[in-house]
Amino acid sequence: MRHAMLGALALPMLVAAAPAPGLDRWADRPHGPTYLTAPPMHDTVDKRLMPQLEGLLAQLLREKRAMTLGGVKVFESGDKFLPGKIAIAMSYRLLELPKDDPRLAQRLADFADIADLTVDDTNDTWGMYYYMSALHQLKEAGLLDRAVRPATLAKLRAKLDWHRFVRPNLTLIDLPNNYFGVAFSVARLRFLLGWEDASGSDALLAKTLDHYRRYSGKYGFADETEGEGRFDRYSVLLIGEIAQRLVETGMTPTAEVKGWLRRSIDLMLPRFNLEGEGFEYGRSIGPYGETAFLEVLTAAARLKVLTPQEERMAYAFSSRIAARYMDFWVDAGTGSVDMWDQGRRTDAYRGKHRIFGENLSLARQYIYTDAIWNGLGYRGKAPAGADYAHWLKALPRVTTTWFARGDHDRALVTVRDGGHVIGLPIINGAEGQHMHNPYFPVPFSPGMLQGSADASYPNLVPRITLADGSVLMPLAYFTGVTVRRRGAVTEVSWRQDALDLMGRANTKADARVTIATRYVLAPGKITRSDTITAKPSAVIARIDLEFASFSRGATQQGASAIRFGAGEVSGFATQGMDDCIAQPIAAAPYRAPTGPFNTLVRCGKTVDSRGASPSAILTINWELSYNFRNRD
Repeated sequence: MRHAMLGALALPMLVAAAPAPGLDRWADRPHGPTYLTAPPMHDTVDKRLMPQLEGLLAQLLREKRAMTLGGVKVFESGDKFLPGKIAIAMSYRLLELPKDDPRLAQRLADFADIADLTVDDTNDTWGMYYYMSALHQLKEAGLLDRAVRPATLAKLRAKLDWHRFVRPNLTLIDLPNNYFGVAFSVARLRFLLGWEDASGSDALLAKTLDHYRRYSGKYGFADETEGEGRFDRYSVLLIGEIAQRLVETGMTPTAEVKGWLRRSIDLMLPRFNLEGEGFEYGRSIGPYGETAFLEVLTAAARLKVLTPQEERMAYAFSSRIAARYMDFWVDAGTGSVDMWDQGRRTDAYRGKHRIFGENLSLARQYIYTDAIWNGLGYRGKAPAGADYAHWLKALPRVTTTWFARGDHDRALVTVRDGGHVIGLPIINGAEGQHMHNPYFPVPFSPGMLQGSADASYPNLVPRITLADGSVLMPLAYFTGVTVRRRGAVTEVSWRQDALDLMGRANTKADARVTIATRYVLAPGKITRSDTITAKPSAVIARIDLEFASFSRGATQQGASAIRFGAGEVSGFATQGMDDCIAQPIAAAPYRAPTGPFNTLVRCGKTVDSRGASPSAILTINWELSYNFRNRD
């Protein structure tokens, strides 16, 4: 027992920035640990994650419908995927035991009891997939008939049906297009269980790949919308999920699928780091921004899409991601993942009402990707340490990933500067997200420059108010994107011949104001310059801009310049604005996925419209300086 406890508590060699006085939460150190070395991924999963999962499931078995986690009554939370997530988690308790283990009979009974308990609960889409995956694994292990009672299995056969969210003409019922992949997975697993023939899954697979082909174009990344340009974490992850589901259900991914998967790998490799940090922009990031890497990397490894060196480095990064999950995201005091407290913020889709289900689905992603690495010979193998750090230093300093070019350009520019990985997404958040700053065309860097989920404050982007009250922002209509590298300096520029009219669910082009934007990313410094032109039909009344920072100790250096006393960002200054005011901030919405921002800088400019020229031109600039970390 003592040996097991020591294994569970043992931490890898790590380095972390000193916390602010009086603070000892990881949420106050937004990078989390830096892993010079990391434990084998399987050690983290087996000795730390599985006991954490077992603790939650033991609580479920004790309390059943009365279970409360983090103040949430989990069966009254409205989590529409929960029964399926419970089923897949409970299946791992069974499948980890040998068939002659004396605990097996009780765990089979536990599974059957919980299946009876939840069979009549709402269980939609992803929940169906999780449940079907659990049933399929149990069948393959010869345990299904003992794990689910006949009456409950009959109910599940009726309820776990993709027709519930797909119309007869194979269109989705009020769901985004990535749900074609979920529908395919459910249909294919139903076929493997003998519940239907293969015609449904074949048609849905064709539909899934056709959509991917149509909206990824020649660049190979899935637009989450029908051509509007939302290329985020899921655009990179989706092909990994498709590949994993094909292999899971006994199918062989085509060369086309492997080609798309390689595109995602080429985007991901230059973003590896020592911390295990993942996607820094878009929705549903936090720990899911990290497991996205796990799912794509393991799909690529099992399909031999990686070179031998890339595979070793992918395993090294996966091991760091796993260690980070248990160190940074799981709260040792509550035994739960924490995406909501300590000043952390996530989008409403992953709100705290889903706390139990988020623990289960995240655990599943670590468990199944760990099993893939084990199958590839990495079980218990120490990941690369010094070799990994050396390999990171040899990665390209700048990578441009194109998503689309034409009427509008969409891209992601990734810059490596010392230990910083800086991403500049040039995308359109589209319906429901275009106004939220995790989708803004600004630099993001894990632990240094982040947005706030579902928040619309004008972080590093000008918000333009016209005299008639219209509010415009330069968020969606990028053309003429160019990227130039000159020595250690990267220049990115574009223009927008229309701005995004705020106050609507989806983007709406307003051509009364245009903008030309230029970024310069140099070592330790980022500048943005905007030239704003108003047509005669528009009069600009005011421009506002904000910057939420983890840095502390702000002091004013003139009307529009700020210096910080502590933190990675050391300074922020503007030109063309009237003034900037910095103040401590400790309230929503000024919170990042990793933790709270400490300082808010607000800058404004009131434009005197009297005597305005027919075509007013304004120029505003900002400059941000930062300290190096883990510099080459």
